[in-house]
Amino acid sequence: MASTTKSTSKEALLAAAATTLSKNPGASLSEIAAKAGVGRATLHRHFPSRDDLIRELALECLRQTDAATDDIPFEALSAAEGLRRVLEAVVPLGDRYHFLMQEPAAAQGPEITETTERQLAEMAELVEAAKAEGSIAAEVPTAWVVAAIDALVYAAWSAVEDGSVARRDAAALAFRTLIDGLKPTTGDKS
Repeated sequence: MASTTKSTSKEALLAAAATTLSKNPGASLSEIAAKAGVGRATLHRHFPSRDDLIRELALECLRQTDAATDDIPFEALSAAEGLRRVLEAVVPLGDRYHFLMQEPAAAQGPEITETTERQLAEMAELVEAAKAEGSIAAEVPTAWVVAAIDALVYAAWSAVEDGSVARRDAAALAFRTLIDGLKPTTGDKS
């Protein structure tokens, strides 16, 4: 029973940290502890340093990315539709985790590296399928497309964060940019 309380406490700390840091990326550990309703010593028992907390938040973001895309029925969809659904699932996570893009500790650690590499390999497989079906030009290197998707997710998160793009439009704009580039659509003369 004590491990359940400890686990819940850690989860509550992570939730409080994500909420606090998404609003104020420079928030102190004391502010995060206060938001979680615990003392700073409790926070330090779980996360001895700010970097430890950031790394755990990065892992939580990666876990939530996996969870958000787990229910996508890729085998029943075209690859392009799969890409669209991935963007629709991942872009909304930016509200909670955008601040991690500015945190060097978020990219450190073997579990983060392993999970990120697996996710990028899965994306590369989806890109290869999109190339095979003709949704993405076959001559464009897969690594370039994967990097472009990563950059589009970041751009969507940033644009929503700074208010230049509506939250409801961000994933669709990222998908359009990926699949159609910036060319005008049929009938658009601008």
